[in-house]
Amino acid sequence: MLAWGYDATERRRERAMWLRWFPWRQLVSRVARSRGLVDPVELLARLESFAQPVEVKEPLELLRAGIAFHARGLMNSAAIQHNLDWVWPYWVERQYDPHDLSFVPRAFSLTHINLTHRNWTAIGLPDRDEIPIVDPRGLLTPFWDGWSLDVWLVGADGARLLPSRHDRVAQRLDLVGGAAVLTECTGAGMQISARAEVQLLDAAPVCMLAITARSEHGATLAVALRPYNPEGVSFVRRVACDDAGQGWRVDERHTVRFDTAPARHVFSDYHAGDVLHRLGEPDERREVACRVGLATAAALFEVRAAETREVRVEVPLAGPPAKGRRARLEAHDWHAALAGHCKLAVPDARFVHLYDAAVRSVVLHSQPEDVYPGPYTYKRFWFRDCAFILHAALCLGLEARVERVLDTYPDRQRRDGFFFSQETEWDSNGEALWIMWRFAQLAGRKPKRAWRKAIRRGAEWIVAKRRPADGDAPHAGLLPAGFSAEHLGPSDYYYWDDFWAVAGLRAAAGMLAAAGQPRHAAQFTNAALDLLRAIDRSLERAARRIGRPAMPASPYRRMDAGAIGSLAAGYPLALHDPDDERLRDTVEFLLEHCFVGGCFFQDMIHSGLNPYLTLHVAQVLLRAGDERARALVRAVAARASPTGQWPEAIHPHTGGGCMGDGHHVWASAEWLLMARALFVREEAGALVLGAGVFPEWLAQSAPLAFGPTPTPHGPVTVRIAAAGHRPGAPGPARVEVSWDARWRGEAPRIEVRLPGWKPARAPADASALALERAEAK
Repeated sequence: MLAWGYDATERRRERAMWLRWFPWRQLVSRVARSRGLVDPVELLARLESFAQPVEVKEPLELLRAGIAFHARGLMNSAAIQHNLDWVWPYWVERQYDPHDLSFVPRAFSLTHINLTHRNWTAIGLPDRDEIPIVDPRGLLTPFWDGWSLDVWLVGADGARLLPSRHDRVAQRLDLVGGAAVLTECTGAGMQISARAEVQLLDAAPVCMLAITARSEHGATLAVALRPYNPEGVSFVRRVACDDAGQGWRVDERHTVRFDTAPARHVFSDYHAGDVLHRLGEPDERREVACRVGLATAAALFEVRAAETREVRVEVPLAGPPAKGRRARLEAHDWHAALAGHCKLAVPDARFVHLYDAAVRSVVLHSQPEDVYPGPYTYKRFWFRDCAFILHAALCLGLEARVERVLDTYPDRQRRDGFFFSQETEWDSNGEALWIMWRFAQLAGRKPKRAWRKAIRRGAEWIVAKRRPADGDAPHAGLLPAGFSAEHLGPSDYYYWDDFWAVAGLRAAAGMLAAAGQPRHAAQFTNAALDLLRAIDRSLERAARRIGRPAMPASPYRRMDAGAIGSLAAGYPLALHDPDDERLRDTVEFLLEHCFVGGCFFQDMIHSGLNPYLTLHVAQVLLRAGDERARALVRAVAARASPTGQWPEAIHPHTGGGCMGDGHHVWASAEWLLMARALFVREEAGALVLGAGVFPEWLAQSAPLAFGPTPTPHGPVTVRIAAAGHRPGAPGPARVEVSWDARWRGEAPRIEVRLPGWKPARAPADASALALERAEAK
């Protein structure tokens, strides 16, 4: 066995060396040219010339995701455009309609992708990895990247109510007892109401679809199995009835159950066309097989005239919950998962609903050992997204939920100290260390012993990764070129990476000092100062080059939308003072050149409005006391879907998602963090209260409240009570701001900066302040 293992190892080494030395480039170039094709080697070289030299040409994770994404796009182009008599998802019905604002010509597009309505809403249970999604017309996709269920009504007179083709559809998110999506469609004297949620039945998660149908003149209700989802085609090769005729078995893997037996089942395959066109035909079959993979089926139920018909559909998602350590970390009940979380009370029902929906979003996607930035397109782990999502969870007071994820960080770290989730993600170490430090600060605890080696190695990796600081290059002393946050552009020496590295080094110093390692703490404190000096030198050089103090994305870029990444120095890291001219000038450039409809428009990659990055700008403005922050918050609220979610990027004309996950959890996290900053903000050791509160909230008599939210000094709840409202007056006659806190030591400095009222500093022993109205400017 040893000899065989040695031989196998040698063979692998020899094969790798042969592959490395074999003249692949010359061979590929020669074959391409001999066939009259573009030389791919030369093409790749030309593409690389647009970027700075990078260690990894293209992260494998991005390549893999891109290949899978466009492979589906190829399937979409083959399946959809010459089968437009099928019922397709909402985005297809809009994007392929030449009369619709969402229409996208397909002439030279090899792949057909959802670019106009990337919107969906996740449902599920806390700490369960099964997260079904529901599209804007109620299309339910129980399994990740799988098939879907749709609901139709066909009237006795032949009229059809097909939600994906209908305009009169209302949708909302019901948060009572959890998270359920309610979709209602009305037309032609018919009505469909569908409620999708996940429940535990016999300790196992089940996706539930409760349907209520009504017709004035009688109709047939069809529960249809569809070989697609909100991204496009998802193959279904076989559908069969169960023995009782009360459910289906799909591809021998999944089960669909009906609470009552349908009047009959109808099946179809790709060559026979959509099952929609066979609903009135007799069909005695009990199953269908389709070699193309576009099998369809429908279960039909009678709806009598002027009567209501109810049907319940169940799709088991998985077995019972896990046992052992993972089971101890899980809380499948929404009530238990949300116990003690920070609450918001303001006289704005929409604002509060968005907050409560964001709370559920963050909880649902923060699993015992993973955090997902989305339920579908982004259902994987990145340190970048995770830092913001976990920070939101921390600020909600969900300490245990954050701690269990951070416990996995040492195992995610490579031997060289790199916190790895993607190649050339040079910001990841800073983000990992920063969120670990934020946990220690807000929880009032020392870093766990099991984390300390990973903390030290992570900081050492940052120090070792920097470029030489003694050169004359604009990037001297910075981190290497990389892809960083991919939306900033091609590989470059991004300041975003460097700012996060400074924060990571400071975080490591703080944690190791608390852990009784003063030598390492001093080492990383000095390393952070040295890196910050290198950044400052580079920025000074960039300012001379571009003729203004604003911070471009990298030392080699002009000012463009990528500069949004450089705002990290202000938010969330607070490396720069609130009134730093570099921060302010960067914001002014972005507001003047990169905003559409009140939101930040990202030209790079996303080509859409970014709710979460708009809130980054709002946070920087709020720190500076700039009232324009509230206008950006209002603009983001207006862009939320009817269920209270945001896609990663929004089409400026359709209002639908155009990039990334249709339910972007990072955006949900930013909404929570923004709400906190309106009431409580940490600034230079002080707590600033009420600085972002909306004046119209104070014009009403209802009290405002936020908390309890953790701070480095202890948890605090802020309350604002206005009194003396008079008809015709611009606002209340007096306002009192109070705080209920459990300080862990000496009370911090408290500053109250309510808009429209004179700022005040609280005495050391105070727990409330009455404010005087500021003079009108």
